[in-house]
Amino acid sequence: MAPNRIIIDTDPGVDDVLAMLLAFSAKPEELEILMLSITFGNVDVQNCLRNIVTLFHYIEKERVWRKENGRPEGFETLNVRKPIVAIGAEEPLAEQMMVADFFHGIDGLGGIHHSHPHLTPAETWKSLFRPAPESLSPEEATALQEVKDQHSLFTPSLKPAHEEMLQLLRENEPDTITIVAVGPLTNLAIAAAADPETFLRVKEVVVMGGAVHVPGNPPNLSLLSSPSVTSIPVPHFNLIKQPDTALRRRLNLRNQMTPGAEFNTYADSVASARVFALTSPNPKTTMPPTLSGKGQLAAYPEKLSRPLKLKLFPLDITSPHLLPEILFSTYIKAPPLASSPLAQWATLFLHSTFNKIHSLNPAKRRATLGLELHDPLTIWYALSTSDPAWKFSPDEDIRVETAGQWTRGCCIVERRGRTVKDRTEGLDEEVVGDAGGWADSRRGNRLQRCVESPGFNVFWGVLLRRVFGTV
Repeated sequence: MAPNRIIIDTDPGVDDVLAMLLAFSAKPEELEILMLSITFGNVDVQNCLRNIVTLFHYIEKERVWRKENGRPEGFETLNVRKPIVAIGAEEPLAEQMMVADFFHGIDGLGGIHHSHPHLTPAETWKSLFRPAPESLSPEEATALQEVKDQHSLFTPSLKPAHEEMLQLLRENEPDTITIVAVGPLTNLAIAAAADPETFLRVKEVVVMGGAVHVPGNPPNLSLLSSPSVTSIPVPHFNLIKQPDTALRRRLNLRNQMTPGAEFNTYADSVASARVFALTSPNPKTTMPPTLSGKGQLAAYPEKLSRPLKLKLFPLDITSPHLLPEILFSTYIKAPPLASSPLAQWATLFLHSTFNKIHSLNPAKRRATLGLELHDPLTIWYALSTSDPAWKFSPDEDIRVETAGQWTRGCCIVERRGRTVKDRTEGLDEEVVGDAGGWADSRRGNRLQRCVESPGFNVFWGVLLRRVFGTV
């Protein structure tokens, strides 16, 4: 069976790391991971990169441990190909930057790099992502080679992520590469603007993002009325782009996020809107308005060879897929995993995450809580696309709000029950009573939304068995 060949665009992130572990646990006939494209999102890009390097570090340690203990090494897809790792967007196209360190921790993994620095690889890996000096002494060349040997499971790139993405699409046959995007869509939007036709060679884009018929995912809104929060002065919104300071922590506590949007679409709503627009028969009808300031990308050509095929995994479908703390703890404490390097590392950052989930839901019993497996769900789909249990909606006109005062990143859909009609007036003409062309067959986006998976209550078991091995 030919593998599903994928590029993962990611902002790791606790659930991103679990998603990548699930991907790399695949067999060669299931998945071939060509590239990890890194974007800002849950935390800043450099922390995201460190988390990816650390992930590979623990996969290497885990494979050695398994071999020494007579267990299958696993992570077989890495025997076939070393994925490219490339650094991408450091901030959104047009908006103030907001990261999700209130949930994922200042380093993206619950603060593990600070609380357990001895578990973090030495920062010599940073030299892999810098151009080598033109002339190296024998000692310097030896030191650089040692670093390469220590991090041998991936291929570091000096090119921007969107350029590597386009090069892979250009070098391979159309409809042979899927992009799985589990962070803000900034890298994809930049790639699509730079070379739309090459970008449209993609088989499909699988996006974890959006909230269509459910609320968004800000911190628990009930906490806003607590004395500890209401006593904090409301800071200036345009100071979000801050390091880990008292101001950043106040912004997090005062919930400077929309209650209606999912984080990825919120983090760069303009990028999401631009990528979604490529699914339209006429992308100009749903492109975001031109905004002054940074990051202006070129408009798409009037005519494109074909629309983008995009499958959306919004909070509607991802949130019910949980990794319950009690089940994870029971599984990971089984004697065969007691000395597993990967299990020990994952336990540390997941324990911190479960504590955060409990602090955000103090009224709920801890035994009923779990980590929502948003990003890993897209990888489960990539592993099992032929499973008929996956169900998707017919093409839906789902748009991302970019200019609303309170609705940045919200998904907007037609809720009036209108019948789509074929119209003849020009696309630039306004239709009285139907601004935005919601009932026009030539306008609007065409996304397929995941509405059913092989099972809410089975996924956690699939994830644990694949990543950590059968106990």
